[in-house]
Amino acid sequence: MTDADPIEHSGRLTNGDFGDSDEPLRLFSAWLDEATVSEPSDPNAMALATVDSGGLPNIRMVLLKGLDQRGFVFYTNMDSQKGRELGGHPQAALGFHWKSLRRQVRIRGPVTQVSDAESDAYFATRPRMAQIGAWASQQSAALESRFALEQAVARYTAKYPVGTVPRPPYWVGYRVTPLIIEFWKDKPFRLHERVEFRRAGPDAPWVKTRLYP
Repeated sequence: MTDADPIEHSGRLTNGDFGDSDEPLRLFSAWLDEATVSEPSDPNAMALATVDSGGLPNIRMVLLKGLDQRGFVFYTNMDSQKGRELGGHPQAALGFHWKSLRRQVRIRGPVTQVSDAESDAYFATRPRMAQIGAWASQQSAALESRFALEQAVARYTAKYPVGTVPRPPYWVGYRVTPLIIEFWKDKPFRLHERVEFRRAGPDAPWVKTRLYP
């Protein structure tokens, strides 16, 4: 999904659901391609888990907006709840579940902000009203009424009536660098197939292990 270090794969799995790949990002890319065809909506939807200052887990759905050899990218307001949690504990877990394929993928690893250039480039592709909404919404803050939000949208629509809408400085991308990726495939009688890939660091080799269901 980005031009940097693209993930190459054959486009088809040659050995059942898990193919014959020992490279998990290539396998994930193949699974995502299949989900894009079969899933009725948002095949790039993923659960994002973070922890707050007290260590209490928090989870919500976001959209995968970038994928290359460096990791998995999503965008949000850095002043939002998840942005603040990632600022305090820059680690996260992701979960993909494709009901149409009866598959899921779990990912864990450290989180870093993407470059301003990457955030600018993606922000420029968003629909104009979504760009305006990024300025109008104080994400996760208390909202006194829906009318207050509509007023903010109107205010920023007037501020940027034509031309380019700049990216708000607090609207950024985050990259989850995977250190653990587990692939799960539903099988009869709950005898599911699970394959886990682990590495010690971003530049370390992957170790592949099959797991009991």
